[in-house]
Amino acid sequence: MTEPLKLMAVLAHPDDESLGLGGLLAGCAAEGVETHLVTATRGEAGRYRGQPPGSEAHPGTERLGRIRESELRAAAAVLGIRGVSLLDYPDSRLDEADPREAVRRIATQVRRLRPQVVVTFPPDGAYGHPDHVAISQLTTAAMVAAADASFHLGTTGPSPHAVSKLYYMVSSHAVWEAYQQAFRKLTSTVDGVERVALPWPDWAITTVVDAREHWPTVWRAVSCHESQIASYERLMNLSPEAHEALWGKEELYRAFSTVNGGRKREADVFEGLRG
Repeated sequence: MTEPLKLMAVLAHPDDESLGLGGLLAGCAAEGVETHLVTATRGEAGRYRGQPPGSEAHPGTERLGRIRESELRAAAAVLGIRGVSLLDYPDSRLDEADPREAVRRIATQVRRLRPQVVVTFPPDGAYGHPDHVAISQLTTAAMVAAADASFHLGTTGPSPHAVSKLYYMVSSHAVWEAYQQAFRKLTSTVDGVERVALPWPDWAITTVVDAREHWPTVWRAVSCHESQIASYERLMNLSPEAHEALWGKEELYRAFSTVNGGRKREADVFEGLRG
């Protein structure tokens, strides 16, 4: 019996799944792939409708965490995601998590769900966000741990599982330009140093998935994160063509694969796995 195709995304915050991987997730779900999402934090340290924490209009971190979890689950339903798991680490402090514990928790999800394909942030976190960098490192390590029989998860834990393919979500110069024009310049200031988004060279992008037919679904999912996008007036007023340009293509880097390789660009993250 052929195993059903499964994809698991491991990301840092509510809205990462829609803004970063919506086209891939919606497309996979539409064709019958079982999709799952692991989100490390509730995003409670973020802004609310553009208002920073501590301002009069901000609901406070605890309430914002509940709001963003609700938005996350609504967006996941729109995208057709089968299951959502929250690790519940503190927002903006994921890099302080105990690495062995965090790797164990992600590896547990991998062993439980047994996906062939896992997708996460690239090593630079897209624009240097420490939570994005941390989830990339932790997820990559968890792929090794999940496959290692000597890495114990407990006496009753699920058996080891080797993922066939690991991908990093990346962006070319053209996609970053479109994204930042619609939102804003993406930066992250860490230890007094401003980190900025650096696009990947076109030749280094191993996989481009055409998701144009799913952009309306992605936009509906993005719109579920109302607490975060309410302040982006330009996004609300984009033309259908501009929305398609934003949400209609997923660019990825194949970090490893046990089923295919070479420099020919893929159009399907399940290449080498379909029967």
